[in-house]
Amino acid sequence: MNNASIGMPPAVVVQAVADGYRAQSEDPIHAKHQLQASIRDQVLPRLGQFFGTLPSELTLTRNASMALHIQAVGLDIRRGDEVIITSQEHPAGRAPWSYRSLREGISIKEIHIPSPLPPGEDILARFEAARTPKTRAISFCQVTRGGHLYPVKELCTWARERGIISLVDGAQAVGQFSVDLKNLGCDAYAASLHKWTLAPCGTGFMYINQASADQFRSIFSADPDTIVYGAPGTADLPVRAGIGSALAFVESIGLDRVEARCRHLSDYLKDRLSNEDGVTLLSGTRHQSAPGSTIFEVASVDALVAVDRLAQSNLHIDEHQRDGHNAIRISTHFYNTKTEIDNAVDHLLSIRGTMHST
Repeated sequence: MNNASIGMPPAVVVQAVADGYRAQSEDPIHAKHQLQASIRDQVLPRLGQFFGTLPSELTLTRNASMALHIQAVGLDIRRGDEVIITSQEHPAGRAPWSYRSLREGISIKEIHIPSPLPPGEDILARFEAARTPKTRAISFCQVTRGGHLYPVKELCTWARERGIISLVDGAQAVGQFSVDLKNLGCDAYAASLHKWTLAPCGTGFMYINQASADQFRSIFSADPDTIVYGAPGTADLPVRAGIGSALAFVESIGLDRVEARCRHLSDYLKDRLSNEDGVTLLSGTRHQSAPGSTIFEVASVDALVAVDRLAQSNLHIDEHQRDGHNAIRISTHFYNTKTEIDNAVDHLLSIRGTMHST
């Protein structure tokens, strides 16, 4: 029940990766060429169709963290230029900007976004209030670690109308609900595929809108005529080829069904919690929360201790001790059940009073 950290790849994905490594072991050269062809001719086109973009605009990475670093460090900005981020960014969303600030003198301005979220127009107003003539880019997550859903399309439109580059962290979004990158209108997007999309561990991608390509440099290649954003050298080809099996699996179910099931389970959890004394729900309304992640506080329960205690019963949840919260995060995917939710809540309530909140 911690799918927001890492999902559980189905057997067909596990088998695809195993088959790829077996083929490499039996005939390394031919398998390498075959896997490369599969990634080029099948995985990338399918990934492009899945996210409403061109395969040429996608670069495979190990995860969203790497994609965020490549796009942020590659953004063509200079000392004194300003980038706006928010207080709810994931650590991987902050790290590359800290790097550029320390190494190159880029000015990083953080705006506070409350949790739970304020209305979308309030979030836009906070960006507008922070903007200066030096603002060159905004960088923010589509879904926060706590499952809050930012008004991404509106923010990207706001940025584009002002000549500002928009970079979006989609690690917690892809696989929970449909993401159409062209419709969002962002200049760059980063995602992990081993969470909600159920791809092999260590898979993700970076998207650079072809209309914005002149705003980004490759951090690996100096040749302006051959822009290669991905890291050079030998790649984990069987793992990357396994992305295709994961996409096919999710498509066979249908993202609309995945989203509806995730929302149904989250609603069930919220209804169960709302009837318990000492429980404070922190997840926002439907239009401001992702389908599968639910955060809440339980009086007299320390979230970090709760995670360890439930893990002893093979119930895996996560803490959310940030944004001023001592909260617990339960992130349910379509394969979770109401019985599992009830067991998790029962365990949490049973340890209430046996510990002290920090």
